[in-house]
Amino acid sequence: KKKGKWGIIALVVALIVAVGSCGGEDTDAETVTLEAESVVEVETTTEEEVETEVVTEVVVETQIEVVETEADDNLTMGQKNALREAKSYLDYSSFSHSGLIKQLEYEGYSNEDATFGADNCGADWNEQALRSAKSYLDFSAFSYSGLIKQLEYEGYTNEQAVYGADNCQADWNEQAVKSAESYLEFSAFSKDELIGQLEYEGYTTEQAEYAVTQLGY
Repeated sequence: KKKGKWGIIALVVALIVAVGSCGGEDTDAETVTLEAESVVEVETTTEEEVETEVVTEVVVETQIEVVETEADDNLTMGQKNALREAKSYLDYSSFSHSGLIKQLEYEGYSNEDATFGADNCGADWNEQALRSAKSYLDFSAFSYSGLIKQLEYEGYTNEQAVYGADNCQADWNEQAVKSAESYLEFSAFSKDELIGQLEYEGYTTEQAEYAVTQLGY
């Protein structure tokens, strides 16, 4: 009898363990399902955030356009035309701020409208100086200091002129050679005279001596 009782108890325990194992599998399945649902919710939220960002960008762009339109409405006809013409000049040539004002005044704009056009055309005057520097070097030779003086003569500030000369990538030795050749096309020079002329034009002694050596002195 004792052996039969323990056999029944063992069977009951085995059934409980089996049921517990089945229950555990259901719980794990439910956990996986919940985790999957959580991922879907996160992805959905991310898409909504992206849509919100796109809408925000559109709203900001629209607001900018409205502001620009309102600003244009507040301009006089002279200001509008001076601004358009200033931008047009800068599309095909380089100007200093003061040079652009003079050009606009030459075209008949008042000083006020011409100044407005130059002030609001969006030009980077350092880059304009650099463009002018490269343009000068395309048709003539300059020393470093001579190029700065030429840019200042055209209305650029000293800082803008220095920026142009510093960044134009000129070989100042070769510029000295070109200047020396140009002098010799119109007149005869001794070695010392040619060096002196080159130094007068702003070349260093080393650059001047390099030039005369290259020309066979």
